[in-house]
Amino acid sequence: MVNEPRQYFNDSFSVEKYQAMLAEIKNEFPDTLDFRVAESPIFVSKDLKIKILSACGSIIDEIKKEGFKEKTERAIPTDHFVPNENHRPDCLAIDFAITKNAEGEFEPQLIELQGFPSLFAYQSYLSSKYKKHFNVQKGYSEFFNRLNTMTYMQEMQQFLLNGSHPKNTILLEVFPEKQKTRLDFSLTKKFWGIEPVCVTKLRKSGEDLYYEQDGKKITIERIYNRLIFDDLDRNYPDLKLNVDLKEPHSAKWISHPNWFYRVSKFSLPFFKSKYIPESNYLSEFDKVPDDLENYVLKPLFSFAGAGVKIDVSKDDLDSIKDPENYLLQRKIVYEPCIKDLNGEGIKCEIRMLYIWPENASNPKLMTNLARLSRGKMIGVDYNKNFDWVGGSSAFFETN
Repeated sequence: MVNEPRQYFNDSFSVEKYQAMLAEIKNEFPDTLDFRVAESPIFVSKDLKIKILSACGSIIDEIKKEGFKEKTERAIPTDHFVPNENHRPDCLAIDFAITKNAEGEFEPQLIELQGFPSLFAYQSYLSSKYKKHFNVQKGYSEFFNRLNTMTYMQEMQQFLLNGSHPKNTILLEVFPEKQKTRLDFSLTKKFWGIEPVCVTKLRKSGEDLYYEQDGKKITIERIYNRLIFDDLDRNYPDLKLNVDLKEPHSAKWISHPNWFYRVSKFSLPFFKSKYIPESNYLSEFDKVPDDLENYVLKPLFSFAGAGVKIDVSKDDLDSIKDPENYLLQRKIVYEPCIKDLNGEGIKCEIRMLYIWPENASNPKLMTNLARLSRGKMIGVDYNKNFDWVGGSSAFFETN
């Protein structure tokens, strides 16, 4: 996207250096790297950065409105509702495709968003590896708001622990040692001392949750929540738990599970910007659009891409008995915006990662995540046997 830092990086690249970077990660955290790391980061110009921040700002303004929670009540499945919800999400992840507008300029288009944590530990770690092994031009950073590696680590620690001892804060997942994101869990423990704990290990005494470590009961004061209830139901339907997390308890959620549903596909129709594609509930259409080839059909209450239909027909729509639970979103055309060593174009997505400290009036943009693709869509299934694809970081122009 920016020629000078791209060329500077590409001139420093070799397969041997890339393999050395991967070997270093695998040596530091054995058996935890379970996804493809892209050969290259992304370099984002100031112009594109301004557009992305503008889009994020319009989304945040809508979430802050007084009626947002009321409008999103239906988003939370009744069997997944958790009490003691706070008034805003503690974390935000906002995903954009990089496209090209009619004037030939790169611009973002919103794809998805979540009121849920993402890879806050891993992304800082990965960015440091790119900078160590390759040329990353000065004046470009993976951080925002004048953060550097040290201040990022300090602010994340304050946000996650907020005065609690690390042992009283847990990272909650189901079988965390088996998750594809387990490297982020290991890094979270290394950076901030937070133990990954399986939901099956939770116990309750009165209003207090606890887990056991070395034969001792450890009271849980804060839950850095990485557990998705939908995933738990879908992939572990027979799993026996000792604690019902939908019952009140004294621990503080980061982020509260209800916000995973509130800030999701369900809320896409509420956001308006030239960087946000038209989205409407299927039930709101008086007649089917004539240009269905320009729309994507998405079920509201399935996650991780399940049930999304790229090529939509009228028969597909006619067969749906609950149109209020589906979304029609205008298709986005990804623009190849990164050039590999041979000058071939690669598409990308960028996820902006925010935290929302307890007494702050606005969330704070901390870092980002990126994905590279040569396939029809972003994702593992569309990028088998390709190079220069997979998880990455974006370095944004700062000067």
